[in-house]
Amino acid sequence: MYPFLRLAHQLARARGLPPLGLRDVHVSHHRCWPWDLDGFMEMNNGRTLTLYDLGRFGAGVRMGLSGVLREKRWGLAVAGTSVRYRKRVTAFQKIEMRTRVVGWDARFVYIVQDMWVAGTCCSQALLRTAVVAGGRAVPTTEVLTAMGEDAAPPALPDWVAAWIEAEATRPWPPERPAAA
Repeated sequence: MYPFLRLAHQLARARGLPPLGLRDVHVSHHRCWPWDLDGFMEMNNGRTLTLYDLGRFGAGVRMGLSGVLREKRWGLAVAGTSVRYRKRVTAFQKIEMRTRVVGWDARFVYIVQDMWVAGTCCSQALLRTAVVAGGRAVPTTEVLTAMGEDAAPPALPDWVAAWIEAEATRPWPPERPAAA
């Protein structure tokens, strides 16, 4: 089940923090609870992605995106993710998460998030996200204008640009393999 109480807690905390600019870093704090664990007694991969959701929602509040979404009746979508896991997160560990927008193009906003435990980076996620309405991506220029931003897109880091290029070569839709 989605952790709605944790989401409410993160949103309430974010509302009490100063606003952020579009390229600022949002820092949030979380804890790995026993129900976040998998059979190997470490944070489940799916729960890691869910906690990254919570960090993005908090960042959206502080950047002013949440109000725009409510006003325009827009939604959010993740259109691609790449996660690098490097260190286990275990029960009761405190997690510091950092969320930042690294750039955008005509359709997507690229976000990088990382989880830190005791000063060590445990995982990092790169996400291609979109604001959506009527089942289609809202152009990022329209989203930025609604947020009162007029910034030009920054140059994407080389590794992010390479990921975007690699994703463009992936066949879609994929072939459906035959069942054995």
